[in-house]
Amino acid sequence: MAKSHSVDEPRSVDERTGRQRRPKATHTSTKAKAAKRQTRRRSAVRSRGRVKLAAAKTKQQVCLDLLNRADGATIEELQAATGWQQHSVRGFLAGAVKKKLGLTLLSEKPDAGPRRYRIASAV
Repeated sequence: MAKSHSVDEPRSVDERTGRQRRPKATHTSTKAKAAKRQTRRRSAVRSRGRVKLAAAKTKQQVCLDLLNRADGATIEELQAATGWQQHSVRGFLAGAVKKKLGLTLLSEKPDAGPRRYRIASAV
């Protein structure tokens, strides 16, 4: 049984295969797509124009501020400031401060009290 088609959409027959071909897209469908793209562009431009708020200090910056004090900081103080565990603070001191940033880290153990760490330039 042959498929019926509307009068508005005449179908053409492909001479090579003998099959019916669909009509090509009308101009109205491309206008609809163009309107969508245009809307997205406007919103993208609007979001780029916004002013960014000042970024809060990173945990690394907080640690470096504590280590730059004259009396330095203990591991417990660094833990409280960052929320890191003890092994993470020690890893930060060895990896980021000493190796990556190349800073000289001094470690002092007073008779009474915990070990204190400070950056050498903070004397």
